[in-house]
Amino acid sequence: MTLAILFGGSSYEHEISIVSAITLKKVLKRIAPVFIFVDGERDFYLIEADRMKSKTFSSGEYKKSKRLTLEKGGFFSSSGGLLGGKKKPVAFDVLLNLIHGRDGEDGKVAGLMEFFGIPFLGPRLEASVLSYSKLDTKLLAEALGITTLEYRVLRRGGERRVDLAYPLIVKPVHLGSSIGVSVVRSDAELDYALDVAFEFDDQVLIEPFVEGIVEYNLAGCKTSAWELSLIEEPQKEEFLDFDKKYMDFSRDSRVREAVLDEGLKERLEDAFRMIYDPLFLGSLIRCDFFVVDGVIHLNEINPIPGSMANYLFEDFEGLLERLAASLPRESRIPIDYRYIDSIQKAKGKA
Repeated sequence: MTLAILFGGSSYEHEISIVSAITLKKVLKRIAPVFIFVDGERDFYLIEADRMKSKTFSSGEYKKSKRLTLEKGGFFSSSGGLLGGKKKPVAFDVLLNLIHGRDGEDGKVAGLMEFFGIPFLGPRLEASVLSYSKLDTKLLAEALGITTLEYRVLRRGGERRVDLAYPLIVKPVHLGSSIGVSVVRSDAELDYALDVAFEFDDQVLIEPFVEGIVEYNLAGCKTSAWELSLIEEPQKEEFLDFDKKYMDFSRDSRVREAVLDEGLKERLEDAFRMIYDPLFLGSLIRCDFFVVDGVIHLNEINPIPGSMANYLFEDFEGLLERLAASLPRESRIPIDYRYIDSIQKAKGKA
């Protein structure tokens, strides 16, 4: 299988996406990857495998690579010439959406891939929209009967009063990778934390910050059967800031499985299945859960996890191949103009 990896994008998480793509280059041994980079101007470039290094992007050297256009059926390069030359398709079997944050996780890529008929691994449009917003994720969990931490939402330019007890955690609604996130322990710290968060988003989510909370991460997908990862208990300090997340997303070796009783493991897996099916069919996602006094709370859905959470799976490449063979297909709607023809006949204009 030839896999096209689409990465970059116009997002605060642009660099995280580059790190994820470079990590997958190291991880993939059997699958042949093709790398398609989206720069901040949303131009596409075909990046040679030997140039998949961070400096290629930070220095702007990627602009020496072939420019691509996105058209029906795939990506194309031009041979040049005054009239653009002959177009050559980029050959691949399936595309992996590895753009974190805006563009990749907000539904733009999903819409483009479906519109142009390109098979892809990743969340579909509806799943992208619901998981991109931390607020909508809360509402989705509530509709599914899955608990979340209590929360409040503040909007830019609105009132800044919060009726939750300190300490609190402040998060931009539409960002990941801990960008703009702060732990707040007093009124004196709240205004500054909100100023920081509002630099990145018009909406801010505020939750209680529970000291010593236990977190479990579980990834997976549904192919011909359920394929769930081991459950990780990340060892964190207070929370992972952007720099720590940057390093976290470059992980390429399998992690240690959490030690937990069978009953809790089954409940975490049941919650994951409820969230995933049918909304996230066609994608490999990671859910982050909190456990407080034995109660499972959904913290976050990662529709495009850093380096695709490869470190949670024993057979990551096989999983990608099986997922690629199990993609949902958009039904074809026949267009026959029967309604217009009937009107024309009724008017005697047939």
